[in-house]
Order: sequence, then C-alpha cells, then structure tokens
Amino acid sequence: MLQQRARFFEKFVHSPRMIGSVTPSSVFLVRAMLAPIPWHSIQTIVELGAGTGVMTRGIRRQLAPSGTALLFEQDAEMCSLLRQSYPEWIVEPTAERLAEALTSYGIQQVDCIVSGLPFANFTQYTRQEILANVLQALKPGGLFIAFQYSLQMKKQFCAHFDPISITFVPLNVPPAFVYVCRQRG
Repeated sequence: MLQQRARFFEKFVHSPRMIGSVTPSSVFLVRAMLAPIPWHSIQTIVELGAGTGVMTRGIRRQLAPSGTALLFEQDAEMCSLLRQSYPEWIVEPTAERLAEALTSYGIQQVDCIVSGLPFANFTQYTRQEILANVLQALKPGGLFIAFQYSLQMKKQFCAHFDPISITFVPLNVPPAFVYVCRQRG
C-alpha cells in the first residue's frame, strides 16, 4: 500500500491536473461514496477515474457477482494495473467516451456512476462533455456520486441532476465533498 501511495504521489507531481490529488482516497471517503448506493438493485456500475483501485475494491466487495462494472482511468499505467486486478470487468481509458464504450459492449444504460474525476481541473468544455456522457449513460432515477475538493461543481451538478445530498468528509487528504445526485426522469 505504501508503494501504491508513493506511485500515486509521483504521478500527481508529474500531472497534477490529470491526477487531482497527492494520495488515493481514504477509507472514510470510500465509505461516504459507496454508502448511498442501493446495492441490492445495482446491476451495472461505472467508476470514472478509478486510479489505483481504492474505490474499485469497495465496489467489488458490494456488487453482486452477476453485476457488471466498467472502470475508466486515463493514466495508462494505472489502467493496465486495473485490467490485471479486475480481469472480469471492463477497463477503458477515457470518461469522455463513456456512452460510446457502453454501446460497444451492448450496454444501454447503467444504474450508478461513481466519480473521482477532478472536475475543477478540467476546462468547461471537458466538464460538459463528461457530464453529457454521464447523463446519456445513466438510467432515469440512477445515481451519480462524485467527490470533489470544493463546492465549485455544485451549481453545474444541480443544473443536470436532482441533488440528494452533499456530505463533507474531513478525514481525507485533502478533505472532500461527496455529491449524491439522481438522474431526472
């Protein structure tokens, strides 16, 4: 785990706008992200910005064996490690092509999308592109759960989703806000 944190930090130093944090998510953040999910009714889940797989491990523990997970990670090395660690799941490199990836696997829509993407680091165009893909991919009533390090995305998330809650998680480096939103419809 220490080696994983060191590698994560090294990647942050080289690409802070792409990685978004100096260390992987804490157990407290993972719990806050995964607790609102009604696991008994989840058949398909997507993780955007899977990184080193900290959230992914929690998803694996909760998702029914018959469930499907799609992991998106832009960093090539982390993407390769995710493929090795989760060979039963689909791993793709870019969240901007989420809807296209789902179509290529014969998946129309998903029940839940969890995101660790650093939206604050993206251009407005990239944010809109990712959110458009999320909206297209998510079933009506489906959950979009994202953590951010500020409230910067609150207005934009609320414009696209029915907000359920925003929770502050102080026991994370850095402290984070968890947005739990529901797809309209």
